[in-house]
Amino acid sequence: MTDPKTPEPSGVDLARVALRAAKEQARARGAAAQQKKQARRGGLRSGARADGRDPLPLGTAINRLITERGWEAPAAVGGVMGRWPQMVGPEVAQHCEPQRYDEDARVLTVRCDSTAWATQLRLLAPQLVARLNADLGQGTVRLIKVLGPGGPPRRYGPLRSPGSTGPGDTYG
Repeated sequence: MTDPKTPEPSGVDLARVALRAAKEQARARGAAAQQKKQARRGGLRSGARADGRDPLPLGTAINRLITERGWEAPAAVGGVMGRWPQMVGPEVAQHCEPQRYDEDARVLTVRCDSTAWATQLRLLAPQLVARLNADLGQGTVRLIKVLGPGGPPRRYGPLRSPGSTGPGDTYG
């Protein structure tokens, strides 16, 4: 039984439905044939459209490599080492230089050229850690280890007084 409210599809409507179904079947057959052809040829071929095998700009390739390998934090800290004068100011950067970053302990080691600058940087360390973490992400740097200057080689000999550490007393 048919519902009296729904009209029977007329000849034109039946033709439209049949045409739509035929087009869908043709698309499906065409896609299957295309896949078979590509499989016989050994995979995809280059064409006018972009695909995953196209060359990438260097910056994009490096960013992809950093993300895939999980090097975001070391790369960011390396960028800070390159921007050290902008981060701490030109006067501090002239006397203090970042040496290394320990990713496991999250410690940035900085060497200063005098004990006075080492003391100054130790006082500024909490503010600098906060600035670095704001730039790199929270918890990237936990501690700044400040090293004084490397002193001259210690000389041992007859002029050394007992108990003295030599000219290294003023360093460190």
